Amino acid sequence: MHEEYFPDGTKIDSWFYDLYVPSQNELGTPYSLNDYGIRDDGTLQTEAIQALIDHAAVNGGVIVVPAGTWLTGALFFPGNVNLYIEKGGILKGSEHPWDYPLCTTRIEGQTCTYFPALINVTRSDGFVLSGEGTIDGSGEAFWRQFWLRRAWNPACTNKDEQRPRLLYISDSSNVLISGITFQNSPFWTTHIYHCDHVKYIGCRMLSPHKGIRGPSTDAIDIDACTDVLIKNCYMAVNDDAVALKGGKGPWADQDPDNGGNERIIIEDCEYGFVHGCLTFGSESIYDRNIILRRIHVSEGYNLLWMKFRPDTPQCYEYVLMEDIQGKTANFLNINPWRQYFDLQGRLDLPVSCSRYVTLRNCTFDCDTFFNVQNSEQYNLSDFTMENLMIKAADLRFEAEFIQDLHCSGITLEQKEGVEFPDAVTTL
Repeated sequence: MHEEYFPDGTKIDSWFYDLYVPSQNELGTPYSLNDYGIRDDGTLQTEAIQALIDHAAVNGGVIVVPAGTWLTGALFFPGNVNLYIEKGGILKGSEHPWDYPLCTTRIEGQTCTYFPALINVTRSDGFVLSGEGTIDGSGEAFWRQFWLRRAWNPACTNKDEQRPRLLYISDSSNVLISGITFQNSPFWTTHIYHCDHVKYIGCRMLSPHKGIRGPSTDAIDIDACTDVLIKNCYMAVNDDAVALKGGKGPWADQDPDNGGNERIIIEDCEYGFVHGCLTFGSESIYDRNIILRRIHVSEGYNLLWMKFRPDTPQCYEYVLMEDIQGKTANFLNINPWRQYFDLQGRLDLPVSCSRYVTLRNCTFDCDTFFNVQNSEQYNLSDFTMENLMIKAADLRFEAEFIQDLHCSGITLEQKEGVEFPDAVTTL
């Protein structure tokens, strides 16, 4: 096998190339919902399903969701119980918030009291969620409530209009999520926190961006994790496809609940509409060795989006984005992010940075090529941009905003009907 390396020169471990997905028979003793009197008749089955999970935990095994629609509230999986959803099987979340009892969890870069997810896994080594079925969050009722409250109070936040996620996995290792369709999440679609060695293979994450839109339905939120592979997935959601998180606040880097993300590979994926194909922040403190490659994007707002919170120390470094085609509003978007700004009494503003970032071998149609805002709150250095074919309305290129910017083989084509006199055509 040809050896590959992360951007800082670290060899990519063989774990990233192992795409083996165990069959249902390999996941332990099966416990099918059909065999335990659990009904798919539209009535809430939370207590019965949780009782079956707890029963399976005695000796370990796999909960099997057969064809049918099974309505439930929040479920909690111990470390030795897997979940398999058969083709035609739908695990459907309740649309009532009281079916998700408040607990201590992780949300928006903080550990706090909030709703659990529909599926919750903690302290597991080897959890598998697989099959050809669907997890549906019944999000529309939650979305309607959010937009109604936002209309009444434009400053309404996600925590003001609380709602559950679809999948939350914390403090776990050797996790495999394969083949599942995640759709209509009330809030973030999947969220992994303090985990290592997590694989998403061949999954679909869906929420609408037209009509009744799904607010903040990120496909995958990676929060203080190491060694994550996202491969052959389809993501079309009304927010970010993959967002890197890890903490926020003026002393976020000193909080043991927070952490960095390292050795993340997203490859061979297809994107429908998303806000950000790869987003750093806004609740993030440190990200290193991040690769996005061989991606096709149908439409969206940003290819690479770096959010810098003026109230949080942040460093995004050793990033590689290559062999990407598609269409977004911004090819590169780097700006201060002041949403919910709070220095919490700190007198100085922490200075952040991004360095050693490479974008190469990309063909893109966009509105703005270089949407980079200069700021005293962050330093940008050692960027490389090469072999780019960019067609854009706004081709302005303010290279002085980045120290040690290296460009080669860049072709910029002006979109018809829009002219910027200072635009360049080759770099």
